[in-house]
Amino acid sequence: MNKKTIDDIAPAGKRVLVRVDFNVPLAGDQVTDDTRIVASLPSIRKLADSGARVILMSHLGRPKGQPKPEFSLRPVAAHLGKLLGKPVPFAEDCIGDKAGAVVNALRDGEVCLLENLRFHPEEEKNEPEFSRQLAAWGDIYVNDAFGSAHRAHASTEGVTHFIKIAVAGYLMEKELRYLGKLLQAPKRPFVALLGGAKVSGKLEVITNLMRTVDSFMIGGGMAFTFLKAQGKEVGKSLIEPDLIETAGKILAQASAQKRKFLLPCDFVAAKDLKDTGRPVFVDCDKLGPDLAGYDIGPKTAKQFSIELKQAGTIFWNGPMGVFETEPFDSGTVVVSHAVADATDKGAISVVGGGDSVAAVHKTNVAGRISHISTGGGASLEFIEGKTLPGVAALNDR
Repeated sequence: MNKKTIDDIAPAGKRVLVRVDFNVPLAGDQVTDDTRIVASLPSIRKLADSGARVILMSHLGRPKGQPKPEFSLRPVAAHLGKLLGKPVPFAEDCIGDKAGAVVNALRDGEVCLLENLRFHPEEEKNEPEFSRQLAAWGDIYVNDAFGSAHRAHASTEGVTHFIKIAVAGYLMEKELRYLGKLLQAPKRPFVALLGGAKVSGKLEVITNLMRTVDSFMIGGGMAFTFLKAQGKEVGKSLIEPDLIETAGKILAQASAQKRKFLLPCDFVAAKDLKDTGRPVFVDCDKLGPDLAGYDIGPKTAKQFSIELKQAGTIFWNGPMGVFETEPFDSGTVVVSHAVADATDKGAISVVGGGDSVAAVHKTNVAGRISHISTGGGASLEFIEGKTLPGVAALNDR
């Protein structure tokens, strides 16, 4: 990574404006999943322990530019205070006098949190004046919100036009380091495990990974468009008719470049998603017109597991089936354990995307994964080879 980080600055006695990702689920005034908050603690503690005055800013939900109590970050400030073991003053706005009063009262080593950035429509519009007002709170800017780095918003890109020192936090640095290795120097063999509903959401990922990946394994609903391109019957399964030709070209490209491209050989099928009590195991070329595939079958799960356990690097994005619903979760369960087993043996595993992250937590293997990305959309755009505005805006080494 060629961007400067927290370790390249001298924050003592300085006001450090930090973009964090505190977009966490709430139940009333309680945080129900603090994974993202915990992920930000190393950067926050480093700055505070170094004598900085730490001003945190984040978005929460989609208030659509209006102050809405249910999207207030106040409960997050209280929860963060418990994690840090000290009070975290909360500003009832992110700009103006209310924010200024809290920021100006900070002493060295203290941490405060500003109200939801998206209570102002100017945040997502990246308006310069709003960016300038946010930037007024900091002598130094730190971006530790990888999940928002693919958006050119005021808090991720705009403020850097007004604060000269702009660096990555530890979480941002970790994301870029692990994802960067996938594209630049993967430990081989490099396996990409891709699932989810549609091919359209993964086209650019597949195209860019074709340069470095040794094997693709395709599950989820997206597999049926590829199978259709091979001339196989897929019953009532989800396909994207307008992408069948494209899928065929990808298969041809993989063959020409000698990349393994493994598609399911069997499925867990049913008449519809409600027919959970009577699933059947069907080979991929025997899906009748009244059936749809909702998960990879046991033969495929075993084949994928063997491939995964031989991998040096694994990138996983997307579940293998409708894993939220039993019995269509078994394929995702099996491969998640295979990814974890491979990691135990020395493979580098990176899991990106909300559904994949949920899967490794559901199967209790999250602690055995090398890196779980906090940014679904951002991680995909990075793998697609796109420039992330929130990263590009940071100081180069």
